[in-house]
Amino acid sequence: MADPAPRHPAHATLRTRWAVHLNAAREGACHPSPWPYADDLLARWAEAHRRYHTTDHLIAILDRVDELIDHAADPDAVRLAAWFHDAVYLPDRSTNEERSARLAERALPEAGVPASRTAEVARLVRLTRTHDPAPGDTNGEVLCDADLSVLAGTPEDYAAYAAAVREEYAFVPDDAFREGRSAALRELLDLLRLFRTPAGHDRWEEAARHNMATELRLLGA
Repeated sequence: MADPAPRHPAHATLRTRWAVHLNAAREGACHPSPWPYADDLLARWAEAHRRYHTTDHLIAILDRVDELIDHAADPDAVRLAAWFHDAVYLPDRSTNEERSARLAERALPEAGVPASRTAEVARLVRLTRTHDPAPGDTNGEVLCDADLSVLAGTPEDYAAYAAAVREEYAFVPDDAFREGRSAALRELLDLLRLFRTPAGHDRWEEAARHNMATELRLLGA
C-alpha cells in the first residue's frame, strides 16, 4: 500500500466512483471490499512530489473517458486503466507505465477482475507510454485521447500544465529539460493524428497542435 497522503476534496466522491467502476468490471458474486484498493490508489495519486500527475489529473482523465466511452469496445477496462495509468509515478524514472501496469496485474485479480480484462487494463496502461494505438484499437484510442486532452486547453490552462510539468522535473537542469521536453513534443507532433476517436479529433486536434507548437517555439527561444 502507498503511504498515507492528504485527502483531496473529492476523495469521497472518487472512492465511490472507483467502487462503481470496479464492481462493473468484476465477475462472480463474492469479492473483497473495494475501499482498500480505492484508498491505495488515491494515496498514490496524492503523493507530495506530484505537480501535474495529481488527483486533479485523475479526475480530468476519468471525465474525458466518460465523454468518449461510447467509442470503446470494453468501457470497464478503459475506466480501470484510467485509474492505474499513472498510479506509479516518479519523474526520474522511465519505468512508470510498466510499474503501473504491474500494479494493475497484481491488484485487479485479487479484487475480482477476470484475467482477460486485467490483461487488457495492463496493456492499455503500457500504451500510455507512446499514445500510439494501432488502427482499430478503440479501447486504446479512448484512453490515449483522454490522456492527451490536456494539450488542447486554453492558452492559460496549457501554460499552467506546462509549468506543472516543469515543476515535476525541477531536478533537471534547464538546458537538459528544454532538450528533453522539445523531443517529447516533436514526437507527438510527428504523429499523423494526435487524437484517434472521431470526437477527440474534432474537438482537440487543432488546439493541441497549436499549443504544442507554441511551447516548442518558446523552448527554443
